[in-house]
Amino acid sequence: MTQPVPFSPSVEPDLESATGPLGGPIPDPRRERVAVRDGLRLSVLAWEGAATPFVLVHGLASNARLWEGVGVALASAGHRVVAVDQRGHGESDRPAGDYGFEAVTDDLAALVERLGLDRPVLVGQSWGADVVLEAAVRRPGLARGIACVDGAVADIADAFPDWEACEAALAPPHLDGLAADAVRGHVAAAHPDWPAWGIEAVLANFDVRPDGTVSPRLARDRHLAILRALWEHRPSRLYPRLTVPALLLPAEGADAARNATRRQAVAAAIAANPRVAIRWFSPADHDVHVQQAAAVATALRTWLLEVVDR
Repeated sequence: MTQPVPFSPSVEPDLESATGPLGGPIPDPRRERVAVRDGLRLSVLAWEGAATPFVLVHGLASNARLWEGVGVALASAGHRVVAVDQRGHGESDRPAGDYGFEAVTDDLAALVERLGLDRPVLVGQSWGADVVLEAAVRRPGLARGIACVDGAVADIADAFPDWEACEAALAPPHLDGLAADAVRGHVAAAHPDWPAWGIEAVLANFDVRPDGTVSPRLARDRHLAILRALWEHRPSRLYPRLTVPALLLPAEGADAARNATRRQAVAAAIAANPRVAIRWFSPADHDVHVQQAAAVATALRTWLLEVVDR
């Protein structure tokens, strides 16, 4: 069984005063739209750097801006970093049609190719973790390693007897028409330890109308299509087929039953593949990449240096 990779403690990054490897300020990320296929452009936040590239992939109904803290921390160590809005999310195009794993992993592979990234580390959170795991198995030469932030370990179907039960439990709330300030206040109240930039980043999940009300950028039918694909996905079956190193970064909260299920799934993944390493975050939010951005970046970089690029 793989032994846990050692990690160093860190502090939360200061997005205003972070400095680069030569002591200069970290520039704001560049916003770019990349054509990955006919009729589909993905929006990315990109930090320049010469060290091993990272591609950061958000979760369901999220967006690239929630990776800003991790991006700044990695860029400060000299890495090239790209955080992507997946199809239908953030500032990317919102095509009709397929939102399943084959489509979104093809999007990711095309993005890597279009940007000329040399076998980047793919990092995904929640649904994004399933995406990077699936992409690495489908395309073994795409990445030099993957990291899964609180996702892609347990099979969601194990928690529900059928799709209808999953849909009833996990369907998105109806947020259309709420005031943007109410959304901001709800996020701040639910996550009192989040940095201010993280709370503002959540607002990028919505279009804000002139009257100050919001509409989710990810349409409800597409949200449910992705949720159905997640319910059908079986990450537990992919770890034996994974040919690159993987780092699991699961988060434990107050739900003891969820924690126990997650620990069983993580143990199974480690047992299935000797190239899987683990770094627990406890206590932590599901969005630990926002809540503890510097610690997540430190874990990624330490694993890269000690395991992937060793």
